[in-house]
Amino acid sequence: MFTGIIEGLGTIREIRQEGQGKRMAVEADFRLEHTKIGDSISVSGACLTVVMIDDKRFKVDVSPETLARTTFKNAKIGDRVNLERALRLSDRLDGHLVSGHIDGIGMVTLKQDTGNAVIVNFEVPESLSHYMIKKGSVAVDGISLTINNCSPRGFDVSIIPHTAKLTTIGFKKVGDVVNIETDMIGKYVERFIGGKHHDERGKKAGDSLDMEFLVKTGFV
Repeated sequence: MFTGIIEGLGTIREIRQEGQGKRMAVEADFRLEHTKIGDSISVSGACLTVVMIDDKRFKVDVSPETLARTTFKNAKIGDRVNLERALRLSDRLDGHLVSGHIDGIGMVTLKQDTGNAVIVNFEVPESLSHYMIKKGSVAVDGISLTINNCSPRGFDVSIIPHTAKLTTIGFKKVGDVVNIETDMIGKYVERFIGGKHHDERGKKAGDSLDMEFLVKTGFV
């Protein structure tokens, strides 16, 4: 689990084909104290497991599923990436709950400098925008951001100079693609309201939660 508050940047130093997946070596711009093999690191939003570590450099395996859903299918040596190590239970939750499980890819369609912030517009499939709300949370390349406005075709966010300086979003251009993770809470709520549950024998037992129940119990 992550917060979407980026620790620092890294650079992809090596990419090697491993069957239908890839193994990547990433060199962090900062020291990775106490990081060990088996730990999780968010690399531009994707939760990956450390399989080798040597000072600031670590290696991760990227599965075929991750390649299919993320920008890593087109990754190149020299690409800059956002890095965040896993959340500790004692840490402050400064961003929002980020799983590191990428839902899909978005594209930068507009960047507009407003003086103390840059407004960035992203185009995303409706399957992703479906889980977005105005002033809700979204992770873009692992960065926890607040949605200004959203529509079925995309959304926009405000990027302050601090975020632009410390993450890859500062040098993204129109046409660049990014990893998108929508707010997991919205997905769970939809599942609970619209899904079905089963009894102990696997027999369908009807709706576990619906709008009628929420109204009747005073939640809506």
